[in-house]
Amino acid sequence: MIADDAAGPYGMTVGPDRALWVTFTHSGEIARVDARGDVEIFDLGAPAAQPALITTGPDSALWFTRTQDGRIGRLSLGGRLSEFALPDPGSGPYGIAAGSDGALWFTQLNADRIGRITLDGDVTEFPLPVAKAFPSALTAGPDGALWFALNQANAIGRITTDGEVRIFDLPTPGAAPVGITSDGEAIWFAEIGAGQIGRITTDGTVDEFPLADRAARPHAVTAAGPGDVYFTEWATNRIGHIDGDGTVSGWNLLTPRGEPHGIAVTPDGTVWAALEIGRVARLS
Repeated sequence: MIADDAAGPYGMTVGPDRALWVTFTHSGEIARVDARGDVEIFDLGAPAAQPALITTGPDSALWFTRTQDGRIGRLSLGGRLSEFALPDPGSGPYGIAAGSDGALWFTQLNADRIGRITLDGDVTEFPLPVAKAFPSALTAGPDGALWFALNQANAIGRITTDGEVRIFDLPTPGAAPVGITSDGEAIWFAEIGAGQIGRITTDGTVDEFPLADRAARPHAVTAAGPGDVYFTEWATNRIGHIDGDGTVSGWNLLTPRGEPHGIAVTPDGTVWAALEIGRVARLS
């Protein structure tokens, strides 16, 4: 237990200090969890900010999206908090990742835009060529571009650091991709609407792999290496794994109705998941 069940652990990443950094989306806090399980809480001073996804920036600080109040947050390893307001406070920033250009890139759920923010807080926005697409999670690809899930457009998007956008439609109607990650060779994503894990190569070739329970609601994905991908199954309370051949396996969580969301792999190969009921789960 790292928080009460009202805090809502959601997004998760491994920081440069090898600790877990977790967003509490309901209480407006960030938590640091070390290898012993000791927890340090950082209050954003905005309970309704709804921090969502979190990543390590090129400056070794933790950068995160504040979906409800339209801001990007920064938290140094020493605990210093900064925030940067976006031009549109209702844009709904959600996914975030460090780009190959030394800036942070993020999606805007409500605005059909991809944003870029420098370490100094300068923001540039790039419109998408699709309406009501609900751009969700975002990751840095092996090709130096940023790849993102378009939840309501049923597609995967790619944007170069120069702002050139390309859209790849998914074969399955209603797939509703959310989580996305790179394994260093290809891009993997969770189709929460179809109960599948998808893979797209940098040339746009898509493969989809159905789960045994198509109602599992896969949410977040992370890669330990090429063809070594873990994901959360929100509806079935499981951690799943898929290899490069599309073979799927998984493990049931010990706590009933844990509501697993974010997922991360530490350098020693341990898999962690954020459970919205106020816990983190460890898979060794």
